[in-house]
Amino acid sequence: MFNAIAQKVRLSYFIFTAIICISFVSIFLYAGMHMEQALVKGRLLEELSSSLQTKGVQAHYSAEPGIDIYQFADAPPMLQTRATDTVQEMQVTNFMHAGQPYDGELHFFSHSEGQTRYILTYLLSEQIALTNYPVLAIYEDFEALFLKTLLGAVALSFLIAIAFAYVSAHQITKPLSRLKHAVETDNEHLGGLLHLPSEVGVLARAIDTKNRKLAGYLQREQLFTGDVSHELRTPLTIIMGAAEVLEAQLPADSRQREFTHRIHSTATETSEIISALLLLSRAPEKLDAPITPLRPIIEHEISRLNYLIKYKDVRCELDCEALYSAHARPELLKMALGNLIKNAFQYTDTGTVSIHVDAQSITISDTGSGIDDSLLPQLFERFARGDMNGIDGSGLGLSIVQRIIQHLGWQITYQPSPQGGSTFVITYH
Repeated sequence: MFNAIAQKVRLSYFIFTAIICISFVSIFLYAGMHMEQALVKGRLLEELSSSLQTKGVQAHYSAEPGIDIYQFADAPPMLQTRATDTVQEMQVTNFMHAGQPYDGELHFFSHSEGQTRYILTYLLSEQIALTNYPVLAIYEDFEALFLKTLLGAVALSFLIAIAFAYVSAHQITKPLSRLKHAVETDNEHLGGLLHLPSEVGVLARAIDTKNRKLAGYLQREQLFTGDVSHELRTPLTIIMGAAEVLEAQLPADSRQREFTHRIHSTATETSEIISALLLLSRAPEKLDAPITPLRPIIEHEISRLNYLIKYKDVRCELDCEALYSAHARPELLKMALGNLIKNAFQYTDTGTVSIHVDAQSITISDTGSGIDDSLLPQLFERFARGDMNGIDGSGLGLSIVQRIIQHLGWQITYQPSPQGGSTFVITYH
């Protein structure tokens, strides 16, 4: 779960260890190089002084083991072009010393003694033993030994870094895992983390505070929905009862029976909407999902909303076999499909409203004015609305539809039609 954090911790240990090791190796190489240069330079200057005292100025002076001193003009050309006051090193093959070719590491630098400039060289080769310069021989052995020890220390450092990296990563992610588990168990174990002084405790306290606020908001919303539903049911029941009494007292051929019937059906539909809103306020996992046939609900909504196209040149086509059904509460299905069908009827002046149902989806298409492109990014947001054909919507219908679809665990998509109009597709399987 927290692999990214663990990997960053491990990588940090590796980078830190690499930096430390590179720093120590660099310091060792730098110090070793300068120590060797100082030893070589001191030995060669001592040899130059001795040769001047015993033999005087010579064009080329060769001494054992591996020492050659040239006057600048008599030195090999490659040394003349490269020699400076600083001791330099280079690998050579077949370098002539005392009349014999040798392979090895050549140290050289230039030096002025009086008016004469010299190039002094020291050849370190396996063929030449450092018999008369034990200090340099000891240093070479010490350098090799120390280098092996340093490489071993580098390897050991990386092994220790790996161990510490995994232990530290586990210790860092362990409280985060506890926090994740506490949040996933509906804060059942969150209380045990609130007292921690670490960052995890700070996060736990922040999450606990936010959860308490959200719980308060949710409780107030549920109480509001429940109170409104309770208070509305009584007057709706009275309206339905009065409508039934009026309808029963009117003659069978009375035109007023149509109005009393509409009052009764509207009150019944309002009661169903209240029931749907109550269901929508509950957690999805707490709702039962009975098998609900789709065709009767769609036919009922078409019949209920038919008045919107009664005086228009619009026909409604339904393509739905009786066997298609969905796992959902019928109250929620009625509200979602009713809003989509109502929008299609309301914003279509001529043409066709088509409703097609198959085993996986419900498609509602119309040949109306469609939806402006500027509204598409916030199409399902609350109060996002447009003025189409002079009809100004409330901006809540599609938001309610999407909320119901998400509550059921389904999906809804919008597809503009090239010929004009809109197409909404609900995927329910």
